[in-house]
Amino acid sequence: AAAAAAEAAAAARREREPGKKRRERRSVVGTPDPSVPPSGASCSGCGAELHCRDGAAPGFVPAEKYRSLSEGPAGVAGLRGAVCQRCWLLAHYGRALRLRLPPEQHREVVSAALRSPPRHGRGPLLLYLLDVLELPDPVLPQLPALLGPDVPAAGLLVVGNKVDLLPADSRGHLGRLRQRVAAACAEAGLRGAPLVDVRLVSAKTGFGMEGLVSRLQRSWKCAGDVYLLGATNSGKSTLFNALLRSDYCKSRAPDAVDRATVSPWPGTTLNLLKFPIINPTCDRIFRRQERLKEEATKTEDELSSEEKKYLKHLKKQGYLVGRVGRTFQQLKSSSVIDFDPDMLSYSIDEDPRDSPQKHEEREEFTHNEVKDARWCFDTPGIIKENCVEQFILQVLNLLTDKEVKLVLPTNAIVPRTFILKPGMVLFLAALGRVDYLQGEKPAWFTVVASNLLPVHISTLSNADAFYKERAGQELLKVPMGGEERMKEFPPLVPQDITLKGVGPTEAVADIKLSSAGWVAVTAHKEEKLLLRAYTPKGTALVLRDPPLLPYISTIRGARIAGTAAYRTKKPPSLVENLKTTERR
Repeated sequence: AAAAAAEAAAAARREREPGKKRRERRSVVGTPDPSVPPSGASCSGCGAELHCRDGAAPGFVPAEKYRSLSEGPAGVAGLRGAVCQRCWLLAHYGRALRLRLPPEQHREVVSAALRSPPRHGRGPLLLYLLDVLELPDPVLPQLPALLGPDVPAAGLLVVGNKVDLLPADSRGHLGRLRQRVAAACAEAGLRGAPLVDVRLVSAKTGFGMEGLVSRLQRSWKCAGDVYLLGATNSGKSTLFNALLRSDYCKSRAPDAVDRATVSPWPGTTLNLLKFPIINPTCDRIFRRQERLKEEATKTEDELSSEEKKYLKHLKKQGYLVGRVGRTFQQLKSSSVIDFDPDMLSYSIDEDPRDSPQKHEEREEFTHNEVKDARWCFDTPGIIKENCVEQFILQVLNLLTDKEVKLVLPTNAIVPRTFILKPGMVLFLAALGRVDYLQGEKPAWFTVVASNLLPVHISTLSNADAFYKERAGQELLKVPMGGEERMKEFPPLVPQDITLKGVGPTEAVADIKLSSAGWVAVTAHKEEKLLLRAYTPKGTALVLRDPPLLPYISTIRGARIAGTAAYRTKKPPSLVENLKTTERR
C-alpha cells in the first residue's frame, strides 16, 4: 500500500509538471524495444543485466544506444564497460530514475551469493559497512537472521564509514566512536566469533583505508572471497571503488574493472560487482610497508602541486583525510607512458556509446590471471525489513533529486548550537521539530545535520502557524513545492521525551530525527527537561543515549546578540599518514 501511494504521488507530481518538462522526462527514458532479448552483459556501474526491453527495469539502455553497441563487429561484447541509463544519469546529472525493483529482490541477490558453496575450501569474509551517522544501524540486528546457520562465513569485519563528516568533539573521539560501533555489534548478537575486528574509515576521503587494507592482508591474506554488505546508502560502492584503487586489488584491476556507480540515492547497486584480490606475498607486504614508511616522513609542503590540490579538495569535504596509494602498478608497453589509474577507472563518467577504438584499447584479464583468483564483491544494499522501516524508505523515495541532495550530508558537518528557554521550538527544515516544554533553566540544543538544511527558532504559541505557512516554501527548503507538495507529504507527529542534564558541557542524549540528522541536548546537572519531538508520520524518532558526540555543544563561537544562536566554528581537518610541520 505504501509503495502504491508513493507511485501515485509521483505520478500526480509528473502530471502537474509543465508540458515541456514532461516531454524532457520522456526523452530521458528513451525508446524500449521488447523484441530484443537481454544481452547477458552486466552494467559496469550497478551490476544489472543490460537490455532495452523495459525502461522501468534495472539495466535499461535505450534501444538506439543498445543497437549501436551490440550490433557492431564486436557483437554483444561491444557492451563491455557500458553503463545503464540509470547509472549514466546518476553520474552525469545526479538524477535517479524510479525502478520497479521490490525490496526482497535486493535481499535475494545477497542471500544467494552468501549461500553459494565455499570456494577454495573456505567460506568468505563478510565486510559489513555501516554509516556511523545512522547509529543504531537499522540492519545490523537483522544480520544474524540474514546469514543464518547455512552461510559458511569464515569471519565478519565491521567497518564504520563516514567518520570524516563528524567533528572531533574531544580528544579520543574516534576511540569512543569505535566503542559505540562495537557495542552495537554486541547488542546485535555479533559478540566474539566470527567477529574479526571493528574499523573506522571514510571511503570517500580515504581516511583509515590504508589501515583497513593492511588489516585485511595481515589477517585474511588471500584465503577466500570477500563480500561487502550493508544497508542501502551506507557507502559500499564508494568503499568498493576505494579498494579498487588500493593495494588490495590486482595491479591491472583499475584498467580492467569499472568503478561502481556512487550516488546519494539508496539502492544504487542492483547486482554483484567484483574485482580480483591481490595475493599479499611476503615480498609485496614488505614493499608496501616501505612505501607507507616513506610517505609517513613527508610533510604537506613536500607533496606535488597536484597532491596538494587534491588534499585541499578533500579537506573541504571532511574533517579526516587519508592518502590511498598504489605500491604495485604495471606500466603500459607503449613507448610513451600514459598511466593514470584514477582516470582509467572512470568509465562511469563516460557516455555508454564508447567508440570502437576505446573498446579495442580496453584491458582484459586472461584466464590464467583469474582462474584461481579470490574476489571482492560489492552487493546490493540491504533494505530494511519490517513494514515501518519500509515506509521510511518510501518517504525518502518521495523526496525529489534536489531534496535528497539537501538532506544527505556530503561535506563535513558544522554543528549549530542554540540556547533555548522553556516555551521555545527548534525546526530542522520541515522534516523535524523539537519543543522545549518544561524546565527551570535554559538548555543547549546542537543540530548535527546537513549544512544545507535550515534551522529556525520559534515559540510554542507561533510554531503551528509557522509550520503551516512556511512548510514547502524556500525558508524551510525541504520539502519544496508549496501547498501541493505538503498535501502529499506525511504530517509531523509528536513524541514526548524526558531528560535529566549531566552538565553544561556534556550532552545527555541525541534526538535522532529519522534520516534528517539529530539534535544533541545539553542541560545543567540534574536539570529535568520535558521535550516534545516531531518527525514525519511513519518515520522513526530515536533517542540515542549515550549521545554519539557528547561534547558537541562546546564546538561553537560566541553568542550572537539578540538571538538564540551561537556563531559556528569548524575545526581544522586532519590528514592521516603525513608528518605534521612544527610551528614556532
